[in-house]
This record gives sequence, C-alpha cells and structure tokens, in this order.
Amino acid sequence: VQLVESGGGLVQPGESLRLSCTVSKFTLDYFDIGWFRQAPGKGREGVGCFSREDGPTDYADSVKGRFTISRDNANDTVYLQMNSLKPEDTGVYYCGAPRYCGYSPLYWGQGTQVTVPS
Repeated sequence: VQLVESGGGLVQPGESLRLSCTVSKFTLDYFDIGWFRQAPGKGREGVGCFSREDGPTDYADSVKGRFTISRDNANDTVYLQMNSLKPEDTGVYYCGAPRYCGYSPLYWGQGTQVTVPS
C-alpha cells in the first residue's frame, strides 16, 4: 500500500487549497483514508476521514464547515478541500490508511506542507 500526498503550498488567510492523496490500486477497496496534520511543535491530529461505508466523517471541530473530504475511485485519489484557511491550519498534512476511520492508520504518506502566514 502506498500513499502520496500533493497540493501543499503557501497561501494567504482566507484562500483555498486542495490536497490530494493518491493511493496504490485496490487500496480504497480495503482501507478507509484519513487526513491528519501536524503543526510545528505539536502532535499529529486527525482532520477527517473518508469511510468506505459512510463517506466523509470525523471532521475535527476546528475544520468543520471549512474542509471537505471526497474520493475519486476512478483515479484512486482522496481529496481534502480546504477553504477559508487560517494561520492555525499551518502544518504538515498527511493521509493515512486505517482499516476503519477512528483507528490508527496502518500506512502513511510522506506528508505535504501547508503554510498560511499570519
């Protein structure tokens, strides 16, 4: 199982960014896909998850209404659409593959940096 994040960058507060998590074939058949982030000097936190059964779920309170997770089966990709970005959204964003949302991922991507200056 391989996961590759892309789409990070430097954006201004209030702007939008879409991250992609492209996974190896058949991964989406057997794993849910979660998005996580790690701010400088802090631990990794869950942002949200795409469940094979329930769709997007488990959004962190800090991103509800601003971030949306979607899945494109044809392209083996899960997206994290981030709108109205804030400086506190700065960090390295990772996607991970747990068996089910709410469990620790068994596989991780390498991460992509998102920076929103204050």
